[in-house]
Amino acid sequence: MAKPPEQVSVERPRRRSPGWLDLHRTTRGLQAMLYGALASLISLVITFWTLPQISSTGTFPILRLVVLLAVIGLVMRWILAGVAILIGSVGVLIGGLLSQFWVVYLGVTIDPGVQLHGGVEAPVIVSIVLGSVSAFVGWLAYAGSDDAYVSEVMRVVRRRARRIQPAPKTGMLIIQIDGLSAPLLNWMVLAGNLPHLGGWIREGSHSMIDWHTGVPATTPASQAGILHGGSGQIPAFRWYEKETGRVMVTNRARDAAEIEARMSTGRGLLAGGGASISNNWSGDADRSVLVFSRAALPNGRSRGYVRFFSSPQGAARGLVLCMGEMIKELHQGRRQRRRNLIPRVNRGGSYIFLRAISNVLLRDLNVSLITDELVKGTPVIYCDFVDYDEVAHHAGPTRPESLQTLEGLDRVLGALKRLIDTLPHSYEIVVLSDHGQSQGSTFLQRYGRTLTEVVDDLVDTTKEPVAATGKSEGWGPVNAFLTELSLRRSVAGTVTRRALHAKVSRGEVELGPKDCEPPVAADEQMVVTASGNLALIYLATTPGRVPLEEIELLHPRLIPGLATHPGIGFVVVDSLAEGPVAIGRAGVHVLRTGRIEGIDPLTAYGDRAAAAMLRQAEMPHNGDIVVISRVDEYTHEVAAFEELVGCHGGLGGWQTEAMLVHPRRFAVEEQPVGSDAVHHLLISWLEQLGQREGLAEQVAPKPADASVDASVEAG
Repeated sequence: MAKPPEQVSVERPRRRSPGWLDLHRTTRGLQAMLYGALASLISLVITFWTLPQISSTGTFPILRLVVLLAVIGLVMRWILAGVAILIGSVGVLIGGLLSQFWVVYLGVTIDPGVQLHGGVEAPVIVSIVLGSVSAFVGWLAYAGSDDAYVSEVMRVVRRRARRIQPAPKTGMLIIQIDGLSAPLLNWMVLAGNLPHLGGWIREGSHSMIDWHTGVPATTPASQAGILHGGSGQIPAFRWYEKETGRVMVTNRARDAAEIEARMSTGRGLLAGGGASISNNWSGDADRSVLVFSRAALPNGRSRGYVRFFSSPQGAARGLVLCMGEMIKELHQGRRQRRRNLIPRVNRGGSYIFLRAISNVLLRDLNVSLITDELVKGTPVIYCDFVDYDEVAHHAGPTRPESLQTLEGLDRVLGALKRLIDTLPHSYEIVVLSDHGQSQGSTFLQRYGRTLTEVVDDLVDTTKEPVAATGKSEGWGPVNAFLTELSLRRSVAGTVTRRALHAKVSRGEVELGPKDCEPPVAADEQMVVTASGNLALIYLATTPGRVPLEEIELLHPRLIPGLATHPGIGFVVVDSLAEGPVAIGRAGVHVLRTGRIEGIDPLTAYGDRAAAAMLRQAEMPHNGDIVVISRVDEYTHEVAAFEELVGCHGGLGGWQTEAMLVHPRRFAVEEQPVGSDAVHHLLISWLEQLGQREGLAEQVAPKPADASVDASVEAG
């Protein structure tokens, strides 16, 4: 797959012949230039034809304008790259978007055969239309192959490859495809729908195994294990802490920073010069970008940001294509309703926006940031692509639109492989997922009531339970970026803070449904949190873990009512006599001893269910009562406590069946169980590559930027 280590020399490579003597490279470069010029010409012709604000004296001025726009655009990107260290990434973001207008304005001003008609709005209108048409033409040209931006990145890297100093050791690029289950990947490979990833497996360079996530089957828990070996700190996607009276949400920046500080040893997977991109946690990386636990934009110059935000195929194109993605989502949602597909959920509202951001802007930005690290020779890079997970939550894990996102991510993998082949140093590529997804009609759809309402009927309290449930997962990357931006001491930061002041809580931007992180008053009696088909119930005013015997005295109808509800498979509660027990409608399973009374409530959830629930029951801050929804005997569908047709968090279906595709040179003796086991496996592979030398003797300091600034908390 990657170049073997013996092909990488620590000595400076021999001087190669000039690039123009390489016929293949020269032809490829000329072909790219020709295609780019042709696309620009088509875009200009359409713009001249449709807009009265611009005209020309003939054909030659339009051809001349194509050259002028290319030259001015190149100079503008050089300028942005040069001043990036002064203005930072935020300045590059704003400057990159504005530069597209200046490129058009300067081009039409310099060209004497082109005239603008109208007032000051003319160049703005022309720029917007030209950018939109260019994006559309590029989309048509690259449909079914590499995206336009990815192809541009590859051309840039090929030009720079001759000047790149090779890294002395083989590195590792770890790509996480969020939410992809092993059974679905196996089916996609067999169907031939993933030519790149499937090709690696068929050719024998890579092997595929599945691994069991355990409970909770969520991104934060799995990444805590994979990146830090600390999954035991996270009982769910969100939970309640009685000591502080707070609902902790793992993709909220201030909570993520506090949680990472609890589990970080300073020797995570990415310690020793690694890079963490678009993840929940840093993995103790030296560089973290769009990481929830480190809400700060990268300091100084970042070629990845410069390339993306200054490129005409980057942010400007991405914003236009986001509109197309939104239109596509509206069409696909309407098609589901017209065909009356079951199960399904409402796909309107903020999800339309979130899908466009994750499938267009974040995907291309991640590619740019990864490329920057590959060129630097960063020892280990870990990046999470959330495209599939976000679409599958709302469309369904195996629906056509979800599978299309996997095909797009496969093209990204192919492009990254070709980028690595271009570099003078080598990388091994590992592709994994953090969990799978299970499908099913939601608890509310099936029974007409939420779990919180069911709990309210079963308890004797004076106040309604607080419900911490909702579709907040997709808002994490957006909120992290806006939080990072608002914390900057700059004009852009000030503008962001003022524009979003109504959505800022303690210095953090919090967009999304409010029921995800509700305020909890000091006298609240019951709190219910949900993560997919896993729910945690807390007796908020009773300190510590409340045992079964005390719950039966306080609320005698609660445990029997939950255990016998048709939408609930079993509940787990701690007993004074035998420790954690799983209680179903017709039996009890003692988790520590394995003793079963009646019908085992865990039978439908697989052989690993008992061990997984025992481990989860012993985690800190776990609920007094743990609830797992029903699982259908034949379809293996579950009933999520959130309004998501595809869910993960608990047990049942494919949600605990994650996948790992690794180079065959790395042996796997037994199937990993739990994300901590995956962490140790990846560490062993890095040790084989010589990338962990010296880390074992390091002291384990807490990263300085693993907590939110005190001034932010005070705010």
